[in-house]
Amino acid sequence: RLKEKVEETFGCEYELVTEFTGLISWSRGASIGWHSDDNRPYLKQRDFTAVCYLNSYGKDFEGGLFHFQDGEPKTIAPMVGDAVIYTADGRNTHSVDEVTSGERLTLTLWFSRDSSHDEDAKLILLLEENVLHKSNNVPWSLLPLPASDNMYWFSPHQASNQDIGFDIRLGRLHALGFDVYYSRDMNFGSDLSELLMEPMQLARRDQLLDHKFVNVLHSLQIGEYVNLYDEQVAQFYFWEGCKSQAFTNEVQSGKAVRLSRSQSEKITRVNSVFLKDTKLVETVFQSADQCYFNLATFSAAITEWEDYSCKLHKEILLSLPQWRAHQAIYSVKFDV
Repeated sequence: RLKEKVEETFGCEYELVTEFTGLISWSRGASIGWHSDDNRPYLKQRDFTAVCYLNSYGKDFEGGLFHFQDGEPKTIAPMVGDAVIYTADGRNTHSVDEVTSGERLTLTLWFSRDSSHDEDAKLILLLEENVLHKSNNVPWSLLPLPASDNMYWFSPHQASNQDIGFDIRLGRLHALGFDVYYSRDMNFGSDLSELLMEPMQLARRDQLLDHKFVNVLHSLQIGEYVNLYDEQVAQFYFWEGCKSQAFTNEVQSGKAVRLSRSQSEKITRVNSVFLKDTKLVETVFQSADQCYFNLATFSAAITEWEDYSCKLHKEILLSLPQWRAHQAIYSVKFDV
């Protein structure tokens, strides 16, 4: 319905495709300055944007007002059920104020005239390959699928080079007190951009958590679920509300081990590549590294998330024929 409304509003001669869909949580401290949605070379395929508000300013969160630099309305106070649509180019430069309390939730869709960027087509192909190779015994083997590495690099003034700044994925984990560990030997003289797609573990201070993740996005995805797992969580992963007591190690048998010197050196070298500016990380992401971390609850939330992933993955595969035939899924009943 949103796509059809965009086509109607902007008089699109040809049908648009959905280029990317993002369910976005804006936690306290989140904001974004003046920008257009096609402001990077790898985003030029984006022609139109639709932002759907899933909760309300003044009720569910404070701050987070949406502003257009030019034209009217200048300011939009998000209200649940509302949607804002606009062109993704420089004619609609916009910003979002810092969220000062609560959580601001949006469903954002970018539309393109270029059918080669059709998100559905890519996902259907991915799922069909998944079925052909019978890898559905591992439900997260192909999901989450990382986007272009360029999309994860943040640097001041939108600089395109990677001499300064940080990778957003590692930056968020770093701000929460986590580091990323890769067990395999790495050639640090070569391009390591593909490294973040590989299996990894999380480290906390001098401890290496036992659980292995498919890639760094998988660890963040589970972190999103942990956020829902306990209402006290402020950001990703389980924290008991940033209490006054300092972090205490909770090493349980089979859950965490003490980092060796060689493992610590690997972590340091990975950070030297992907976290060029840790002060910038702390500026962009609210640090939570004095919070109390409960390893047992973290492990329990991972188990529940993976059970949910198995169920969801099975339903997605069962719905694939309808998705392919009708380009949409509204209500599908499964005979399992």
